Amino acid sequence: MEHALSGVRVLDLSRILAGPWCAQNLSDLGADVIKVEAPTSGDDTRGWGPPFLTADQRVRLSAYFLCCNRGKRSIAVDFAQVEGAALVRRLSAQSDVVIENFKSGSLAKFGLDYASLNALNPRIIYVSITGFGQDGPMAGRPGYDYVFQGMTGLMSYTGIPDGFPGAGPLRTGVAVVDLMTGMYATMAVQAALWQRERTGQGQHIDIALLDVGVALNANQGMNYLVSGEPPPRTGNAHPNCAPYEVFACRDGHVILAIGNDAQFERFCVLAGRPDLANDPRYRSNAGRIENLADLRKQIAAVLSQRSRNDWGSAFEAAGVPWGPIQNLDQVFADVQVRHRGVLQHLQHPQLGEIPSVRNPVLSPVPTKEQRPPPLLGEHTQEILAELGQGPEEVEALKKRRIVA
Repeated sequence: MEHALSGVRVLDLSRILAGPWCAQNLSDLGADVIKVEAPTSGDDTRGWGPPFLTADQRVRLSAYFLCCNRGKRSIAVDFAQVEGAALVRRLSAQSDVVIENFKSGSLAKFGLDYASLNALNPRIIYVSITGFGQDGPMAGRPGYDYVFQGMTGLMSYTGIPDGFPGAGPLRTGVAVVDLMTGMYATMAVQAALWQRERTGQGQHIDIALLDVGVALNANQGMNYLVSGEPPPRTGNAHPNCAPYEVFACRDGHVILAIGNDAQFERFCVLAGRPDLANDPRYRSNAGRIENLADLRKQIAAVLSQRSRNDWGSAFEAAGVPWGPIQNLDQVFADVQVRHRGVLQHLQHPQLGEIPSVRNPVLSPVPTKEQRPPPLLGEHTQEILAELGQGPEEVEALKKRRIVA
């Protein structure tokens, strides 16, 4: 069956993670994605390692680059040169979507801003991903994911509470603001493509990591807006449900995720403490939140008496939501992860078999042969041929260091 975005061409001028994540999603959905990179260095994340997959000193891909550049073709072109910028403009005229994450306004000097490309192709959908947006007092300032995890409040309630060992704010283990910016951008592109079907017009999509980070506060943001109180750090505990956190067993840890009163009652019976479910302090979720410190001590004392597997089997049988904390070798060996086909392998002509993680919106059954992440400039000649450039013209461009 044809993919949803078959026939859509995406010109990916972005680097690092947010833009490339969006472009990879669009590729997974069937789009032809051309990744435009600087000839000498390419995307910054090509050097973000170790670890690297390496065939020799000239052929290597960082694990970071591998995670967000599946399915793309790479053209190495220096658009700081007039001829290079002209090549990118020609590619944009044949494209449906352009994704860029340069500082706001900085592409205008190359004629690669929205106004310039829209004049060439009024149907173009142009996605600008920046730290602070296209306007405002902070527009033009650079910023990485980490900055926005702190600046937008996410780290203010993430981490161990004051008064406990290890107290302090923590970032998430992956660049969650970048990743969610890429996801919001993916959604925006698909909506813009649908709108273009009705209007015939493209548009400029302005997405800021700052805005996404604020939106990601979700229930915590509304907790503040409703109460007027900034939420404190609660460690592994949930601010609105209890008991909903990590507890130590005899030989490891479990996540207990009680979402309603009926589940709490089942847990108490299973744990041999039906009195807790009948205690007026704990009978409702609101009461459990208000008296969490005392409740936590009593649950911790019970769970510490048995092994994680014992508790897991008992919780499973009783319908009590729980989960283990697995490291990544356990994750990729997990029976359900394996059944779902989350781990896939792509074949690269020089690096051989490359591991990859399936896009979760796609069927576990492979529906098309996917390209592996590209080497820098791997498809330069192929893409220029599609623009009508013959081998002699391409060689001349290479000699002048306009392409590589």
